[in-house]
Amino acid sequence: MDSDNLAARKCRPCKGGVKPLSAGQAGDLLAGVPGWELEGNSKISRKFNFDDFRQAQSWLNSVADIAEREDHHPDIYWSYRKVTIELTTHAIGGLSENDFILAAKIDELG
Repeated sequence: MDSDNLAARKCRPCKGGVKPLSAGQAGDLLAGVPGWELEGNSKISRKFNFDDFRQAQSWLNSVADIAEREDHHPDIYWSYRKVTIELTTHAIGGLSENDFILAAKIDELG
């Protein structure tokens, strides 16, 4: 799996029936999204900190726009100035390339 230019790629619909990425494949793609952590080979996550509640809210609205555009949706945990994003492909019970594409697009928000 190629981790180059993940943010330029488009998420592909996943209805299930395909195998999740192997640990090796996930590790290769993880190199393309610094700051994200692999959790048990079933999801990736990253914590983000903001100056205040409204800044976090504004950023999350941008994440929601990207998720809708890509039709791939993260699990979001928000507490005042702290946001944790978890990505997994629920339809296959593990990681797909879509998770890494969405992570890269989220990272472009700054």
